[in-house]
Amino acid sequence: MSDHQFTSQDEQFMRRAMALAEQAEVEGEVPVGAVLVKDGNIIAEGWNRSICTHDATAHAEIQTLRKAGEILENYRLLDTTLYVTLEPCPMCAGALLHSRVKRVVYGAPDLKAGAAGTVLDLFESQAAYHYATVESGLLEAECRAQLQAFFKRRRKEIKAKKQAEKTLIEPPVSQDIQVPGSAISTEVKQAITKRKR
Repeated sequence: MSDHQFTSQDEQFMRRAMALAEQAEVEGEVPVGAVLVKDGNIIAEGWNRSICTHDATAHAEIQTLRKAGEILENYRLLDTTLYVTLEPCPMCAGALLHSRVKRVVYGAPDLKAGAAGTVLDLFESQAAYHYATVESGLLEAECRAQLQAFFKRRRKEIKAKKQAEKTLIEPPVSQDIQVPGSAISTEVKQAITKRKR
């Protein structure tokens, strides 16, 4: 990781990644976007698609690497930079190293699964056979806010859904319903009275 001074071009590419993250959110995915750049040009881009594709590996970085490999007809993505809105997880960090991406720039740290220095650092591992420069914090506040807003909405939706399910499951409580062994309900009293007549 570094305290690198980012360029306006770096910011432009991260803003594109943020726009792709919005696309992920539209599809019901966690909003993470990625852009792969070579010689100042976007080679490939992607966003999270794990939920809609039923594929745990369909993270933004992996989607982008797959597209770039097809376009360049080579999995070795030499002299490229990947911009991603969230710190890569271990799976994505491994794929980035294996594909020989030269530079990785991310926005927000991943406090639960970050593999570029927050939780662990695969990029600094002595076992790595390829090294990439990692630069963090580009538009960090904006990337973090995008993710936080998504999860806040998601929690509200889940809470509302659980409340709706609870309402459907629980029968309405009536004043006349009595617990067994307690006083007889009004309906039962009326039925008994009618029989006696």
